[in-house]
Amino acid sequence: MRISTAAICLFFILNVCKADPVAVFDVRWGRGADLQRRSFAIAFFEREAPQTVANFKRLVQDGFYRKTIFHRVYPNYLVQGGDPLSRRKDRSVMGTGGPGYSLQPEIRRRHLRGSVAMGRLPDNVNPNRLSNGSQFYICLQPIPGQDGLDTVFGEVISGLQVVDEISRLPADNNANPLERVEVQRTYLIDRSQLGQPIRKTAFRPGT
Repeated sequence: MRISTAAICLFFILNVCKADPVAVFDVRWGRGADLQRRSFAIAFFEREAPQTVANFKRLVQDGFYRKTIFHRVYPNYLVQGGDPLSRRKDRSVMGTGGPGYSLQPEIRRRHLRGSVAMGRLPDNVNPNRLSNGSQFYICLQPIPGQDGLDTVFGEVISGLQVVDEISRLPADNNANPLERVEVQRTYLIDRSQLGQPIRKTAFRPGT
């Protein structure tokens, strides 16, 4: 039986439209008998923050976040990561790095428990509210004081309890965890794969 080109195109379009990628972060902290290997997944707000989402997907696929750490933790409040300088052991530079570019703001969503938002410099040095190109934070409770200030581009839909645990780890006076909470790998999968054996999917940014 011959299948028309139109039918093949229609099949492709329907399947692309069904694609619902989420970003998975595999993280590790502790050592010896206390070593923890955990994961969480982020779903995206494609419509409200398309440029921010496309950038984040690209970084996830390119392995940009590998070996970075969560460099700020505030118990039951938020955690922050995504700084490439956090691969170093110099705590004094953590929180100051990025990929070398900024992102236009797409400030449309509220900061709720599980919300994922881009970090940025304060208004006095960043009046246009440009987002850092890679640093992000995860809210562990509603933070209405940030509404209208930062770009919320996603939400943790699996493993939020893992982020809760990370937020409660012992930290120094700069809220930097005493133990490195390191990203081991990141990848995109379809949302339907959550809770199943992971099959890494060749999504492309913007799909």
